[in-house]
Amino acid sequence: MKQRVLTALVLAPLAIMAVLYMPTGVFMALISILLLAGIWEWGLLAGLRKTLHRALVVAINAVLLAALAWADWNDLARQLIVVGLIWWILAALWLTKPEIGKARNRGNALIKLTIGTVLIVPAWSGAALLHAEQPNGPGWLLYAVMLVWAADTFAYFVGSRVGGRKLAPSISPGKTWAGFFGGLAGVMLVASAAMPLLGVGWHQWLPMAALALLTGLVSVLGDLFESLMKRQAGAKDSGDLLPGHGGALDRLDSLIAALPVFALGKLWLGL
Repeated sequence: MKQRVLTALVLAPLAIMAVLYMPTGVFMALISILLLAGIWEWGLLAGLRKTLHRALVVAINAVLLAALAWADWNDLARQLIVVGLIWWILAALWLTKPEIGKARNRGNALIKLTIGTVLIVPAWSGAALLHAEQPNGPGWLLYAVMLVWAADTFAYFVGSRVGGRKLAPSISPGKTWAGFFGGLAGVMLVASAAMPLLGVGWHQWLPMAALALLTGLVSVLGDLFESLMKRQAGAKDSGDLLPGHGGALDRLDSLIAALPVFALGKLWLGL
């Protein structure tokens, strides 16, 4: 726990400064690197044991992200975040049948590798749309990140202290319903505190609350889905990149799920 907190204290300020002060092009290049690190770990969870094969998967996804960056990505990204929403609806259904994809064969490996691309491309698109928005895109992106952090942090501390009924014992035994509702309470606190900072009037509290709750829910979904993939792969963590935090994917799973849905919800709600 001590190592986990120390790592967070170092990385959180760096992440905040990157979101707020980096130009969008530079920031999205950084996001690409982080997402590709996640794909490297995802390849192992999908069943790729050979380094060359995992490197090839990373290279394919790198080309896709590069092509998106060089294209007229603003319009394309709006379509891709819809793809992200559709995927996470399907992922929620998958979680109700956790035995799907459990067998370690080439077919399931190919499906999971394809899913890896469906995970990172809409997430990249959501981050790009938010960060590039005028006049306060970086502020909105930071707000989305803070919602995910709040959901995770409040869930952890409430769940560890209250305990009680398990949320998804066959997928992630450590998560409880108390932690789940504690995480949602956390996102509501962040939403209320962020409104004046984002220049949102109190007459828009209801859409802000709805977007915050949706983001919190989807962030939990992202966490649970990665937990399912790790369980199927027989892995405790996706990697060992971050002391006390596991791999890059262990820190990005909730954000990967939340970013396209948050960006789409913000568009739909007119915030």
